[in-house]
Amino acid sequence: MCGIVGVAGHNPCMDIVLDGLRKLEYRGYDSAGIAVIEDGELVTARSQGKLDNLAKKLWERPLTGSCGIGHTRWATHGKPSEDNAHPHRSGSVAVVHNGIIENHMELKHELTEAGYVFHSETDTEVIAHLVAQHRSRGEGLKDAVHSAMKRLIGAYAIVVIDATEPDTVIGARLASPLVVGLGGVDDHQNFLASDVSAILSHTRDIIFLDEGQLAVVRSTGVELFDIASGAPVQYATTRITWSPAMAEKGGYKHFMLKEIHEQPRAIADTLRGRISLERNAIDLPELNLTRERLEQARTIYLVACGTSWHAALVGRYQLEDFAGLAVHVELASEMRYRNAPLDGSSIVIAISQSGETADTLAAIREAKKKGATVLSICNVIGSSIPRESAGTLYTHAGPEIGVASTKAFTTQLVALHMLALHCGRLLGRLSDDQCRREIDALVHAPTLVEQTLASASDGPNPYLAIAKRWHEAHSMLFLGRGTLYPIALEGALKLKEISYIHAEGQAAGEMKHGPIALIDERVPTVVLNPRDAHYHKVRSNLAEVRARSGPVILVTTEGDEPEPGVDHTLTLPVVPTSLLALVCSIPMQLLAYYMADFKGTDVDQPRNLAKSVTVE
Repeated sequence: MCGIVGVAGHNPCMDIVLDGLRKLEYRGYDSAGIAVIEDGELVTARSQGKLDNLAKKLWERPLTGSCGIGHTRWATHGKPSEDNAHPHRSGSVAVVHNGIIENHMELKHELTEAGYVFHSETDTEVIAHLVAQHRSRGEGLKDAVHSAMKRLIGAYAIVVIDATEPDTVIGARLASPLVVGLGGVDDHQNFLASDVSAILSHTRDIIFLDEGQLAVVRSTGVELFDIASGAPVQYATTRITWSPAMAEKGGYKHFMLKEIHEQPRAIADTLRGRISLERNAIDLPELNLTRERLEQARTIYLVACGTSWHAALVGRYQLEDFAGLAVHVELASEMRYRNAPLDGSSIVIAISQSGETADTLAAIREAKKKGATVLSICNVIGSSIPRESAGTLYTHAGPEIGVASTKAFTTQLVALHMLALHCGRLLGRLSDDQCRREIDALVHAPTLVEQTLASASDGPNPYLAIAKRWHEAHSMLFLGRGTLYPIALEGALKLKEISYIHAEGQAAGEMKHGPIALIDERVPTVVLNPRDAHYHKVRSNLAEVRARSGPVILVTTEGDEPEPGVDHTLTLPVVPTSLLALVCSIPMQLLAYYMADFKGTDVDQPRNLAKSVTVE
């Protein structure tokens, strides 16, 4: 969840570290800090709150030196405070850490008895003292870090420096992302970071550390080692093609608004090269999914968390409709602790924006132990989930900075749509005419999303009008049927995430089974009812809300007759049924955005949330 940056070989490194931490602010954090080796001494600066507080300290007392590490912390052990902020130090050693050390209390007791004094409530400080203890026994920094890692139980990415080895930064990872950035041959600088975006201004050549690997990073080069055996490891370098400018706001007030408006491009990029009207074909060779493997599959499991789980719910409808497959949609955080009936006949498809979601990663590891085939849908190339999958369908949303997912979600919907068509064709259950209609629909998807986005900028903004009227609401309901039920769930989640208004998504047909008791004149209900097979049923549900004086915000198809008693209407272009979930997600995003912006909440970095959930 937190952000890590390390630099070896650039003087002053302070500016690069601080700039990298700013690139990682989107992850969410409550404190920040930096450590630099300056003239052979370890110097640190830490602060609670935003990076500006740390920057002010560094302005007053700049740090020089060519080797340094920095961190933005999101509290897990210990409250947000300067004492609990990273880096943590022990003598000449400083450490930053993402993740959780599960045996830290045992180690803390042992180290306290050995005379080490703790100054924080965190689990991270034990790492600093462990490394320092091994250094005191005469081990070099690499060996000391290696020895310390063997004592740790949990999930972590750590980066360590020691003032007595002033040109070395050590990184190690287990179940938490960490990458190495390679400077040019003549640059004499190399980098470590928890996310590529932190160092993309300085390098495009990236090494994605695998599970259980340790990296020794110096200005002169990089070495990788296996933590379990200590043996050297050969590494591959990935060239990153997207530019740093893609992660800037580009004139929008917030990253989230920018990313909402980037969706036509992101969807087009995700489709590009994978569909062909001329051949009436969907090409997904990267999945490594054959007809034989599909025919052997007893059950397909879609496994995800949060917004990705909502995408999976939509994907189930499409895999059932187009391929006739039996599909289970699982919350990874629950599945990992269940004895799910998985075996060699099962196909598990993990869906994750970051590719580092801890629960999803744990779930697929359990699935692999039971012999299941694991595939994935992911946005981040080289992340952990794709590396542990037999095949991956990458979305091409580009970097997503806002914590509340938008373009990553809609590109997941597109990827699942293509997957369903691909499976239908492989199994011979999708006719030529059906396939042609669906491919034609996908080709037009970016334009339909563009048209839907235009409703917020052409003429009076209906979302702003809703925000002005209802931003003080304490609760809202979202109703949908079919594929729009998951979009109702997603709309409620978006509103909760960034406006802090309580919201519930409901299957419209379930209203009479309890939720209708919540309806009164103070609780607005968002009703998703564009023209589809459920249209008349949902109209009846809408009437139930109005009969109880509930305000209604209706999402409907352009040209439909006005619905009496509706307080606000949001219109969509005429959309093929299979694209309704995709297009209806746009008004859900815009509604949440304008509600939050009108309230003045932190849209891009909502409280208590982080972009990539890499701990339980």
